[in-house]
Order: sequence, then C-alpha cells, then structure tokens
Amino acid sequence: MDNKIRLSNGHNNSIGCIVNECKFHSRDNYCELERINVVKHEATANTVECTDCGSFEKM
Repeated sequence: MDNKIRLSNGHNNSIGCIVNECKFHSRDNYCELERINVVKHEATANTVECTDCGSFEKM
C-alpha cells in the first residue's frame, strides 16, 4: 500500500493501535490511517507472530 491516507477526524475507530513509535499512532490508541496493510513473514501464517502491520513508519 503506497498511498497512506490519514483520516481528517484524527483516527480510525476500526483500527486499534498501541505502537507509540509509529508515525500514524494517535494518542487515544487508534491508527490515523484510513486502512492498513497486514503482512506475513512466513509462507503460511499460523500464529499472530507471523504477521505485522505493513503500514508502520517510524516517527
């Protein structure tokens, strides 16, 4: 996902986030993006540890 669109209301109620180090983290523990890209590290994702938020950007 190359086009990262921030929401005008400040956060997306559908995407909770506790990653304070992310550029798109809002202070009320939500993501400010309209949508995120979830990525996997294995050919087959069998556990939560096999996935990550691909939209993360360091502050």
